Amino acid sequence: MKKETAIPKHIAIIMDGNRRWAKTRGLPAIAGHRYVADKILESLVEYAAKCGILYITFWAWSTENWERNKDEVTGIMRIFRHVIHNRWNRLHERGVRIRIIGDTSKFESDIRESLEKVIEITKDNKRITAVFALNYGGRDETLRAVNRLLQHPTSNVQHPASKPQDRTVTEEQFSGMLDTAGMPDPDMIIRTGGEQRLSGFLPWQSEYSEFYFPPWYMPDFTPEKLDEVLEEYAKRKRRYGK
Repeated sequence: MKKETAIPKHIAIIMDGNRRWAKTRGLPAIAGHRYVADKILESLVEYAAKCGILYITFWAWSTENWERNKDEVTGIMRIFRHVIHNRWNRLHERGVRIRIIGDTSKFESDIRESLEKVIEITKDNKRITAVFALNYGGRDETLRAVNRLLQHPTSNVQHPASKPQDRTVTEEQFSGMLDTAGMPDPDMIIRTGGEQRLSGFLPWQSEYSEFYFPPWYMPDFTPEKLDEVLEEYAKRKRRYGK
């Protein structure tokens, strides 16, 4: 990474292309997911921290991914357990804070309990925050945020007896009910694998994000590729609508 390169506070990654990467090598689909878990994630988090990035988000499992082949889903759940118990402990030792976004209630109890434990253990780490989107969908997050507003004791929308004009919600209030509350919005969103769409990833938070759609697959996302991302980010002129 060149010293003069502008550094985003937060980059978010739609991890696409694992299965295609495996197919080109004559491997089963699960091999691509396993390679990313064992060879890519840790090195990316480590290098992002060295670059000065404060948040790095990985979309690891969407609300739609449950519809995949049963054997693949079972294999990915096995990988999740492996990562939580082994890889994330290594991140903790390096000062990485782990945060989860998405509806984790859909996972089996041992995974949920392990997630809660790792979040608690790493909560005071400050080097970089690695965010994992698990069972995440943009519409699902939005609906859950609305329901939190409806149930919140200080929310104006909770009181049906109030005048309609008083039942208002500010951007700050709504943002505070999202899974990403307290986090900066992503400066750049990367979708590996060449597809040029967000597929419902962080719809509220991506309002002024820069997008990057490289052709290479997630298993090819090395620190050198992160340099490529940062060089591209440095070329962008962010005006925020001004």
